[in-house]
Amino acid sequence: MYTPAHFRVTDPAVLHRIIREHPLGILVTPSGAGVDANHIPFEFDPSVGPAGLLAGHVARANPVWQECAGGADVLVIFRGNESYISPNWYPSKHETHRLVPTWNYEVVHAHGRLAVRDDERFIRGVVARLTRTHEAQEPRPWKMGDSPADYIDGMVRAIVGIEIAITRLEGKSKLSQNREARDVRGAAQTLRERGQAALAQAMADPPRG
Repeated sequence: MYTPAHFRVTDPAVLHRIIREHPLGILVTPSGAGVDANHIPFEFDPSVGPAGLLAGHVARANPVWQECAGGADVLVIFRGNESYISPNWYPSKHETHRLVPTWNYEVVHAHGRLAVRDDERFIRGVVARLTRTHEAQEPRPWKMGDSPADYIDGMVRAIVGIEIAITRLEGKSKLSQNREARDVRGAAQTLRERGQAALAQAMADPPRG
């Protein structure tokens, strides 16, 4: 990933936050056709290994788990807050007219090694933990026990577990750090007015390295 120094993020706390707040990762893997990409919600455990562990599941009908059955070097992309930025939002534009549109965003690339976990206990554990995490805000959180056992058994048989041992995390927060302070404030204010409060706050307090 091309990352100028002023956009680079190395602080593990920031990288972990982006992964946790935006857990739907893009899993990029080698395939017979070149490369493949699958969109998968991941569980993230930063305490395992040198850089953490990702766990999830894919449909048994998805060929990705068979293509990577022997292990493969993979990339998972986690996209954080992002938005188009108009030059009209920069006060300096109205003086110099020497600005162009851009896109601000946060992203983490997780590089690692994929392992297939085709066993029921692992799969049920991953599904249960993902469910608890993402149902936590519901007034009556759904759990696997809410459905008939034979139905859940069938659903579990239809998926395959995967784990990715992360070897390296790359982070980039492109948040107008290369602009004047007044331009950053102007763009952030417009984002707030348009419901992008999280990105506006990130621009107001960008990560330092």
